[in-house]
Amino acid sequence: MRRTIFSDEHELYRQQVRRFAETELEPRVAGWNAEGRSDRESWKKMGDQGFLGACAPEEYGGAGADFLYDAIVMEELSRIRAHALMFSLHSDICLPYLLHYGNEEQKQRWVPGAVAGDLILGIAMTEPGTGSDLANVQTRALRDGDEYVLNGSKTFISNGQIGDLFIVVAKTDPDASPPHRGIALIVVEADTPGFVRGRRLDKIGLRGQDTSELFFQDCRVPVENRLGQEGQGFKQLMQQLQQERLCIAVGSIASCRRSLEDTLEYVKQREAFGQPIARFQNTQFKLAELATQVEVGQAFVDGLMAAHVRGEEIVSEVSMGKWWTTDLQKQLTAECLQLHGGYGFMREYPISEDYEDAAVQSIYAGTNEIMKVIIAKRLGLG
Repeated sequence: MRRTIFSDEHELYRQQVRRFAETELEPRVAGWNAEGRSDRESWKKMGDQGFLGACAPEEYGGAGADFLYDAIVMEELSRIRAHALMFSLHSDICLPYLLHYGNEEQKQRWVPGAVAGDLILGIAMTEPGTGSDLANVQTRALRDGDEYVLNGSKTFISNGQIGDLFIVVAKTDPDASPPHRGIALIVVEADTPGFVRGRRLDKIGLRGQDTSELFFQDCRVPVENRLGQEGQGFKQLMQQLQQERLCIAVGSIASCRRSLEDTLEYVKQREAFGQPIARFQNTQFKLAELATQVEVGQAFVDGLMAAHVRGEEIVSEVSMGKWWTTDLQKQLTAECLQLHGGYGFMREYPISEDYEDAAVQSIYAGTNEIMKVIIAKRLGLG
């Protein structure tokens, strides 16, 4: 079914992104997965092609494009399983904080480099004892003259080893009541003394994605690196979570489609009892159900993207989209792996990787349980 949210210009852009992804990035995916990180050269090539921060205004090096252009890049990177390139984190989660809350000097200092692929971005929210409860982060940023002194630790930070610039969620007023009023967002450059990269974490999936610990040990950061005002950090985070969760849904449904396509091809070729397993009714029914769910999910996500581009407040709806598409991804990859039989358990078949990669989708960017709490509250249930 033709997707109506994309214009002819969007589709021409998709062709350009797909050619680049298949020729420049796909050959590198296996190496990234083996090494546990992407490479700076690929980020730079992405920037040179105009694929990073296309939504940024032209005066900062972007194209002033709409979110759908970035969604196309997310879909095409998911299609080749280039999860090591945390594109949506860089362009659609971190960069908007700089654009929306940065002053003119901060934008001029950081945004052009991020769009060009010279500065790789990350955001440091999660702590060893604090996940979805961001109001209770323990990292401190206490003011000392014209500087903040940061102390604390973060974990599960994407781009932790390769990143150049991190937006750090920290408490500037540990005694604030309620606690969320004491939070600020502090931008920390990776060459700042006292900023320490910890170990790269060993995960069961997303093996090419650089996920790390970060430490701040009397890390002195200029006050002018704060985004917005003190006490506004929690509000800023909440304002940006709509797009973050929409990005997860976009990537999840695109990954579902690729897993399904590969499985359809496999069952047509794999034979058992003298015929392709595609001819068995169980196979047909399972894949008919999954194909239906992918189309239903895609229609909903497309509707969310269109509403987001129109500027609508759709917090409840993106929460629905995030939990539903990520649950579908887990279910679909499990069913597709089962249809591969013993070969699905072998790493040489991509479905095994898809199955592993799906596990975290219902956890990060707010667990699916948190998504349901948000929806329930907006339904007047709590």
